[in-house]
Amino acid sequence: MFLILLQYIRPLTAIEHYLDAHRAFLEKYYQSGQFILSGRRKPRSGGLILCKASSRREVEQIIAEDPFDKYQLALYEIIEFEPTTYVTELQSYFS
Repeated sequence: MFLILLQYIRPLTAIEHYLDAHRAFLEKYYQSGQFILSGRRKPRSGGLILCKASSRREVEQIIAEDPFDKYQLALYEIIEFEPTTYVTELQSYFS
């Protein structure tokens, strides 16, 4: 399991310009079952994505498709972790 942290490095006007394309990117990976949740940071300085992937390399390949990466709008930090405690509703993601 991976937590992807995004930090915007361009003004919000640039982020807004590519927001629809970013949402389409997110939807693709929600449909594949690899994205579990995502959202904006508060204050709005970036976002985060919880991603189910087999390797860090796979996560890097996914990120490379994000318009925020393609147009150098955000920096990404990838944190791999092993879920050990969670609500039962999420069990299918972690087994």
